[in-house]
Amino acid sequence: MKPVVNNLKRVIVDFKKLTPEILGLLVEKYPFGYDTEHIVRFKNAKGESVEAVEVISGDTKYLVKVSVKLELTMENYDEDDYEDFDDNDPNAVQPPSQLDEDY
Repeated sequence: MKPVVNNLKRVIVDFKKLTPEILGLLVEKYPFGYDTEHIVRFKNAKGESVEAVEVISGDTKYLVKVSVKLELTMENYDEDDYEDFDDNDPNAVQPPSQLDEDY
């Protein structure tokens, strides 16, 4: 059964606050990465334009800000890298050590 989308709490997540749980949900939903049609655009409370991809967990819709760091982290995702961390540990997901030359 699909969750009721209208009653979901919405949380904007920057890469710095990305947890292993949210990263795992993203990789599960977008196993081959996200594409332009997956990106939602909106204005935040400060009126700034934000691009994000959505993932739902329980009663929460996470809007994860799109970035090169996010793309590379999803590409190199290995669940075993996070087995020593709590699912909700925002310090577990670290930025990629090297950015690909194409970026």
